[in-house]
Amino acid sequence: MKLKPIGVIHTPFSRAEGTPIQPSRADGAEGRVEVFPRFAEGLTDVDGFDRIWLLCWFDRVGAAKLTVTPFLDDVPRGLFATRAPCRPNPIGLSCVRLLRVEKNILHVADVDMLDGTPLLDIKPYTSMMDHYEVKRCGWLDRAPGTRREADDRFAAGS
Repeated sequence: MKLKPIGVIHTPFSRAEGTPIQPSRADGAEGRVEVFPRFAEGLTDVDGFDRIWLLCWFDRVGAAKLTVTPFLDDVPRGLFATRAPCRPNPIGLSCVRLLRVEKNILHVADVDMLDGTPLLDIKPYTSMMDHYEVKRCGWLDRAPGTRREADDRFAAGS
C-alpha cells in the first residue's frame, strides 16, 4: 500500500494542546487547504458543497495505542471506539465547512487539525449519503466531558 499527500492543510494551530477536538467544537476556526497543482483539476465542482470531508495523516502523534483515555471521558476505552489520533494508521477524518475556492486553495472553517497536516483526500459531504439518525453512541451517551480543545496526551513523545 502506498499513500502520498495531495496537499497540505494550513490552520492556526501549531501544537495539539489547544486545538479543537472535532470540527463541531472548532467554533468557526478558519484554515486553508492547499491542493498541490497536479491535483487541482480534481477540484472542479467542489465549490457547490457546503461541507467537505478531509482525510489527512496525523504526522505528529505518538505511537499507536489500543487503549486510550479519550478527551471526553476519564475512563480508558478501546481505540476503535474513540476518535483518538494515535492509531495504527494515523488517518484523520474531518467534516469542514467550505467557504470558497480560489484555484487550488480551499478556504475552510471548523478546522481541527494542526498546521502543516498532510492531506490524503477530499470527498464531498452530502446529507443524502452521510447523515443517519442513530439511537446509540456507545460510551459517549454517558461521557462526562465537555472539553472543546485537545491537550497533549496523544502528541509524539507523550
